[in-house]
Amino acid sequence: MNLTLRVILSATGAMTGFLSGKYLLENTAILLQESLHFILCCVLAGILALIFFFAAGYILRALESLYDKAERTVKGLTIFEAGIAFTGLVAGLAVSFFITLPFAKLNWLGLSITLCINFLFGYIGLAFALWKRHDITGTLQKQGGKLLDTSVVIDGRILDIIKTGFLEGQFIIPEFVLEELRHVADSADPIKRAKGRRGLDVLSALRNELGQRLSIDKSSLPEGVEVDAELVRVAQRNGYIILTTDYNLNKVTSVQGVKVLNINELNNAIKPLALPGEELSVQIVRDGREAGQGVAYLPDGTMIVVEGGKPYLGETVAVTLTSVLQTAAGRMIFAKPR
Repeated sequence: MNLTLRVILSATGAMTGFLSGKYLLENTAILLQESLHFILCCVLAGILALIFFFAAGYILRALESLYDKAERTVKGLTIFEAGIAFTGLVAGLAVSFFITLPFAKLNWLGLSITLCINFLFGYIGLAFALWKRHDITGTLQKQGGKLLDTSVVIDGRILDIIKTGFLEGQFIIPEFVLEELRHVADSADPIKRAKGRRGLDVLSALRNELGQRLSIDKSSLPEGVEVDAELVRVAQRNGYIILTTDYNLNKVTSVQGVKVLNINELNNAIKPLALPGEELSVQIVRDGREAGQGVAYLPDGTMIVVEGGKPYLGETVAVTLTSVLQTAAGRMIFAKPR
């Protein structure tokens, strides 16, 4: 490969030197005999051939380094990123086409200049596209990205859901949500303070889990505007999907045309199906609202209202399900002792 490259470059140098000498002598006022003219062209061809021959080693090493770098880069590209790189190459060549139009009338010199400019601008377009590919893909991924509100961060279940792989794409947390979490974490109320610190811990775990898939929206909270209202506005402006556990926010966003993913609704959807007539064994843990009622809970937290269950308070009894009430806030099951 080294020898082949040296031969090719030497031949190219010889041809370039000969044609350059011929062009210069023919377009200057220097008058020489034809034989001397030919000798000078040959001398110039020999000089450039030697220069190109000895430079071949450096050029080969540069090409090998460029090839290795290109191979590593291409292996790390997705199909979409490769498309971005190809678009940059085409854009660079398109620009060079208009720049080289004036050189089309020149002979071999114009061709050499055209090739150099095409290579230069093609490389610039390709390199720029590869350099900015993460910005481009990040911008596109944010369309339909998941916007985290304060309630879903404090709740913490979003971390476990993300670990399962059911939610993909980009996740965004606004700057004003971070400020609200810090304010809650510094609250004088010990319960609020614990919730705020839990939210900050969940955010730290999300950063470790998501890496570059978690970004911060720099939107600030205008004076006098509530956090939920600004959250909806940011989602509308950027095409985000809001992740929340807030029932009221869920209702507001549905009216304003913003898509919402409510973790509580997901939890209700994946609870085991309970049908009227099914028999269960439950422990009555407290009185119900109505007289004679007892209340029990399933392992997933679903409340069971047992009609006539008060006498069995603290006991485990067999019950038969009579009806199931499904609401946006959760599921409630009614039963009676078997």
